[in-house]
Amino acid sequence: MTLELIETLASLPARRADSHKGLFGSVLILAGGRGMAGAAALAGAAALRSGAGKVKIACPAEIQPTVASFEPSYMTYPLPGDDLGLVDFDRARPAIERLVAEADVLAAGPGLGVSEGVRRLIAFLISEAERPLVLDADALNALVGRLELLSKPGPPVILTPHPGEFARLTGRPAPRGPEERLAQAAELAGRYERVVVVLKGSGTVTTDGRRYHVNASGNPGMATAGAGDVLTGVAAALLGQKLLPFAAAQLAVFIHGIAGDVARDDHGEIGMIAGDLVDALPDAFLHAAPESDEAS
Repeated sequence: MTLELIETLASLPARRADSHKGLFGSVLILAGGRGMAGAAALAGAAALRSGAGKVKIACPAEIQPTVASFEPSYMTYPLPGDDLGLVDFDRARPAIERLVAEADVLAAGPGLGVSEGVRRLIAFLISEAERPLVLDADALNALVGRLELLSKPGPPVILTPHPGEFARLTGRPAPRGPEERLAQAAELAGRYERVVVVLKGSGTVTTDGRRYHVNASGNPGMATAGAGDVLTGVAAALLGQKLLPFAAAQLAVFIHGIAGDVARDDHGEIGMIAGDLVDALPDAFLHAAPESDEAS
């Protein structure tokens, strides 16, 4: 663990005796579509397990009861859906604007699906929502061919593509090897002042175009559906606790990997699933920064 990561962990807000949930960030996650309720639930549960004071999930109305049934500690909000069971942004916009106004941090993408309504939603979040933003999965697909949206001034945006998503975003073959991965991630982040890129995979690269970190935690058992949704929730929670974007992304990747190592020790690499990562997050934070016996 690097000195920079140690200092980042130390900068998280103290959990004092008079703490309340308002001190630790309100996270709004826009996620889920027909058949993808679990993606929204994984991101929401991960944000809670990473210290967010309050988590809200906005999802299509037809899956809202299912998303709510996974975890009682986050709140869920039904949005109008289209014929495909995806968010209908035109009809959902008033509700989304109200929810955004109440949030400190936004995350979007897990399980959203691909549609024109989703594309309009992501354009709105980048251009008008005026909140720090984590984009993953289908939110990245909605950005393909429209990266110019990121050139406009605004709050920070953390992009978390896997190699395939990165290739679609850039229009280039997926980078191979550590040096190519670092160079291409830094090139993309460096185009936009507000962007941090997290290029996932073995040795996940986090960069804002000037600084970079190559992660060493984690294991191959994390190559399982939903692991990226968990990372989205972790990153959003850390942004909500007032970490700067590069620091939040860097620490999220490291903690996510430690959770994978804890889950591997409990379940093995073959049997590990994304829910195991969520369950392992509390131990991951403990392993990274053991709590003092003294009151803060």
